[in-house]
Amino acid sequence: MAGDKPTFVVIDDDSVLRSLIRGILTDAGLEFAGSAVNGEEGLKLCQDKLPDLVLLDINLPGSDGINVLASLAKMRRVPRVVMVSGEATLPRVKSSISLGASGFVVKPFTAAKLIGVTEQALGRKLA
Repeated sequence: MAGDKPTFVVIDDDSVLRSLIRGILTDAGLEFAGSAVNGEEGLKLCQDKLPDLVLLDINLPGSDGINVLASLAKMRRVPRVVMVSGEATLPRVKSSISLGASGFVVKPFTAAKLIGVTEQALGRKLA
């Protein structure tokens, strides 16, 4: 991980949720590297910033989160990915995990749940 603070990117089309996730995780000691509203922007951002962690919505305009997850897995430096979705059907969760997702957070979520899944994905306790 780059430096002392792990970096993260949020890819979600909901601006309120992007802001909420950013606030929770920066308060927990992670460094915000950027956000995107769709899969294409998100992939470009991840290629540019090489974050340690990506919080990724499944339902995105354009390329959905499952396709973005598959593309992230092919990057030269693969980030940990936590899927964030209101659509937590068993097939979606299984598909996400099989493509390399490190965790899954169901919307709506609590700050404690998001931090817990993030800690598990990164393999370390946060502040």
